[in-house]
Amino acid sequence: MSTELLIPKEKGLSIPSTAVFIAGEIAGTGILALPKAVDDMGWTGLILIVIFAVVSAYTGIVLGDAWTMASDMFDDCKGHVQNPYQLLGQKTYGKIGRYTVSICLHTTMFGGAVVFLLLAADNMETLVQALGHDLSFCFWLLIIAGFLVPFTWFGTPKDFWLIAYGATVATALAAVIIVVSIGLDAPGQPIVHHQNADFQKIALALGTIVFALGGHPAFPTFQMDMRKQRDFKMAVSYGFIIVTVMYLPVTCAGYFVYGQSLEANILNNLPSGVLSYVVLVLVTIHLLLAIIIVLSPVIQEVEMLLHIPKVFTWKRCVSRFLVVASVLFVAETLPEFNSLLSLIGGSSLTLLDFICPIMFHMKMCKMSLESDRRDVNNRSIVHIPLWRKVLNYEILAIGVLAGLAASVSAVINIVSPDSFSMPCYVNINRTAT
Repeated sequence: MSTELLIPKEKGLSIPSTAVFIAGEIAGTGILALPKAVDDMGWTGLILIVIFAVVSAYTGIVLGDAWTMASDMFDDCKGHVQNPYQLLGQKTYGKIGRYTVSICLHTTMFGGAVVFLLLAADNMETLVQALGHDLSFCFWLLIIAGFLVPFTWFGTPKDFWLIAYGATVATALAAVIIVVSIGLDAPGQPIVHHQNADFQKIALALGTIVFALGGHPAFPTFQMDMRKQRDFKMAVSYGFIIVTVMYLPVTCAGYFVYGQSLEANILNNLPSGVLSYVVLVLVTIHLLLAIIIVLSPVIQEVEMLLHIPKVFTWKRCVSRFLVVASVLFVAETLPEFNSLLSLIGGSSLTLLDFICPIMFHMKMCKMSLESDRRDVNNRSIVHIPLWRKVLNYEILAIGVLAGLAASVSAVINIVSPDSFSMPCYVNINRTAT
């Protein structure tokens, strides 16, 4: 039965449902990767998680405000739009803005889906081995991708809102169990030592933090499906509160208990037993559901470019199968997730999370004032105060510097001979590392 029967199309998403979509899209990877990133960076990484969460929430809010202004000013921005972020880029900076957003968005969301698929396959390999069976990581990639294809056939976020709730609840339960498991394991751990931080480790960790708190490429599509698009700022605030509450306990527990023995995926540090297997299952559920969420913006623009009807047809099935097949091919080619995660976080995601929202919002404010438009409440549309301009420029500077450092370090790490791994189609029986 279609979820459209459960949530009528004309009603759309509420503030809590949108917040859950935001948390469901963002939270899973950070739960796994942030403890190691903080150990590579040092205890200041814990502070940076909070700072970047606040900054990400702020840029998410201004991105939503920029779209609201655009929908007031331009007829083609009213109603439901399949590619809102790209269209906002076009309205503010022309074709350059549109193509920049489109390239970065597809890179980020597609790459995020690849990372989630790799992590899910890693988890399934570990779980099945614990049960006494053996099936390689590369085969799990095939199985999971095939399993996901039918679930991508839903329309837009409002049509699969149950998936968002499932992803968020699974992650929250996993976070609680991870903290409990680490707490039970803590008495048996030796004296904790931490990594000696260097520039490359810090830069890679920064990219991981950005990735773990980045969801902006999908935010406009969530806003499109809200009952009241102007309420998006509340949804963003609640969404990042949920994410931060899940991230900090797991990261702190891993950092202070395991220290430099932390692995890229903290699940590999947990003691074997029922709790660790339950966590594996819950995190894998989140990753599978999150793949569907992060691929939605990519799928919608692909279908718009191919003129595929918005209603369910065989064309939708074929196009979405091809998108998932492309994700599978990249995952089989680059079967290491940690460097890929840092590269995406440092490059395209930094642009879409920090730089584009600020620039688009400032441009829309300028355009609205120049055109002397009025909002629905007959007030002058936004005039940016000095303190906010200073904050905006500081965020832009931090975003550029952090993005460049993380991207360069990730590329160096990827091309390093020690980081090279054989593609799955060369060695189909390889295991995850």
